[in-house]
Formats: sequence, C-alpha cells, structure tokens
Amino acid sequence: MNDIRLRRPSAVRSLSVGELRVSYVPDGAMLLKPDGCLPAAADRIRAVHGAYLNDTRRLVANTGGLLVEHGARALLIDAGYGPHALPEDPDHPYSGAVHGGGLPGSLALVGRSPRTIETVAFTHLHPDHIGWARAEPPLFTRATFVVPKAEWDHRGPGTWPIEAKVRLVLPGEEVFPGVHALALPGHTAGHTGFVIASGPTRLLAFGDALITPLQVSHPDWSPVPDDDPGQSARHRRRLLAELERSGTLGFGIHFADVVFGRVRRTAQGLAWLPV
Repeated sequence: MNDIRLRRPSAVRSLSVGELRVSYVPDGAMLLKPDGCLPAAADRIRAVHGAYLNDTRRLVANTGGLLVEHGARALLIDAGYGPHALPEDPDHPYSGAVHGGGLPGSLALVGRSPRTIETVAFTHLHPDHIGWARAEPPLFTRATFVVPKAEWDHRGPGTWPIEAKVRLVLPGEEVFPGVHALALPGHTAGHTGFVIASGPTRLLAFGDALITPLQVSHPDWSPVPDDDPGQSARHRRRLLAELERSGTLGFGIHFADVVFGRVRRTAQGLAWLPV
C-alpha cells in the first residue's frame, strides 16, 4: 500500500457499482491520537505501523459522505462535520484537530446540487456524521433523513428541528433503490452500515465499524469511542467475512486516502487492498 495515501485525507473519488455511481464527497478531516483512540495497540502502531501516522504522529481520518446516484436520483450516506473547525485539545483523550466545510464544494465537483438529494441516511448520530444535516440555513432542503431506529431511540430526539422529515428504518429495509440497511451495533447502540448492490457487484459502507485499515488485520482492536467494544469486535469480524466475499467492495469513510477497497486474505492475515 502506498504510504503517502495512509497519511493524507481523501479527495473526491468515484466508482461504479453496477448501474449505480458512488462517490466519496469529502467535507474535511480529523486527526486521531493513537494513545487515546486505540490505547491497547498504540505502542505497536508506532513500532510496526508507523506508516499510518502523519508528521504529528496522528492517524488521519476523513469526514464527509458517500453519494449514491441512480440516474437523476441521489442518496447521501452521512453528512460530514459541517462548517466548523476545532484545534487540537491536549486534554481530549482521542481526538485531535478537526475541520469540515468542504461538502457543498465536493458535491459541486461531481455535478450534484444538495437540493436534488432526496435522502440523507446516517450510519449513526455522532457529530462528524451529521454536521451538514444540522446546518443553518438548511443545506438539504428536500431530503428525508433516514435514521436507524435503534440509533434514534438511543440518541435521536432533539437532533434536528421538529420540522425535519425523519424516517426510521430497521435492519434489512431498503432506503434507496439497491441500498439496504445492515445492523453493525457496538460503536453506538444503533450503528448501521449500508449494502449497495447492483448486478453482480456490491459495496458495503460500514461507517465506524472500522475506523482505520489497521482494524482489518486486527479486528480485536476496538477504539475508545465504541460504546460496547465486545459487541463492536464481534460485528467487525462478521463484517470482514462479508467483505471477503467475491464481488464485494468496502467503503471506509475514515480510511484516509484509501476509502474504497477490498478485503483479501494474505500470508500475514486479512488486509485492506485499496482500489
């Protein structure tokens, strides 16, 4: 894997999934402190996986969304951090500097107006995934917000103004043509991925079930932000088994500049192979 890509955030990237076009649309980036984010593995990351750390010894993670287009119709999965920026707080246990603001421009680069997005679906309701859904004035003026019911029950009420159009979904429900919800709890109570399928190809958008490609090789590494580390690790292993299947791609929103890839078994174990 190209070391440079592991240490920089991703630009806009697009690929085809059958008749669907999917695009990573960046909003910004955040830096993660290994000692706080993955404390059990921090020493090994520095000693063995130093290529994943930037010049400030931080893991680089993206914020943004995944645009799914079927002709004129469009779905956005997650909505970035929003028009905000925070410097690193030395007292924060795992988060470094974070900034958003780029999502509208990224949508424009792929020829998509926010007004034409009919659905915004969320893997979970952490701030770096719902930022532009709470922006004033509203960015997604015609969209329905799709939220996993278990996530809404846990932390949803009060997230948006009462006039927002919210649809609650259960695992397995279709949220857009060819896109179905996939329960991946552990990071949060209702954390959900999305299976995007068309023809013989499918793509699994797995949200924060994996926050770094390092977890593909080390699924037992649960980050501090996971609400239930044991549950998260169990579902991570199930997810990796699905990602190994033929015709399956993955999308890791926080995976630096390797957001799209495949999981393959090597002599050293499972590995993330960017596409």
